[in-house]
Amino acid sequence: MTSSIPMVVLGALVGVTSMGAGGRQAVPVLVELFTSEGCSSCPPADKQLARLVQEQPIPGVRVIAMGEHVDYWDDLGWKDSFSSPLFTKRQQEYVHRLGLTGPYTPQLVIGGRLQTVGSDESGARSAIAEVARSSAGSLSIRLVTDAGAEPMLDIQAAWDGGEAQIVAAVVEDRATTRVSRGENAGRTLVHVSVVRSMSTIGTAAKTFSGRFALQRGVLGPAHVVVFAQEAGGGLVYAANSIALPASSKASAPPKG
Repeated sequence: MTSSIPMVVLGALVGVTSMGAGGRQAVPVLVELFTSEGCSSCPPADKQLARLVQEQPIPGVRVIAMGEHVDYWDDLGWKDSFSSPLFTKRQQEYVHRLGLTGPYTPQLVIGGRLQTVGSDESGARSAIAEVARSSAGSLSIRLVTDAGAEPMLDIQAAWDGGEAQIVAAVVEDRATTRVSRGENAGRTLVHVSVVRSMSTIGTAAKTFSGRFALQRGVLGPAHVVVFAQEAGGGLVYAANSIALPASSKASAPPKG
């Protein structure tokens, strides 16, 4: 995995906070959708992920979404341009850790703790609320530019738990594809929070503090998602995200 996060930063200092009802800070919960443009059951799950992102329907919770397109559908009539073996491997780790019989799409994994069918709206909301109640960590992100220096991603995290990997993902806000072959032939698919690259940028126990350089590129409106997670598809101890201004651009290099 690479140690650089591709991104362009505008402004000198950008921070992120999230507030819930009554001014209380909302609990960030990482929600991962394993999906594929070659899967006819996946578009309803993509729509549900979009609703979770746009409506933020669970009181006191901020859903941080990542759409991860697996590659095991790619030989069945349609090559998903967002797919990667990295996401397939990540899903397989969850299969092992969660005691499942095998991978499937669409699948939601919530906080590395719970999973449900990606189109199961009530199951997803229940799982998100449950994970939020067990949250035991915090993570803050700032995008910093110093005079004459490259932009940096500044991360501060603390959690109750063991050693964790600090992972950063470049997440494109929205993507649209006209599918011409396979199970979704003739459909225009709309995706949100599409992961374009993912990198492990550090490992730590209990706390983490660090800065990492950002690369300039040419992707559209995007977020950076950062989370602390047990290795091998374990618990997500803490997560957060930060959006770039709409005029910023981010690149999407090979994943891995």
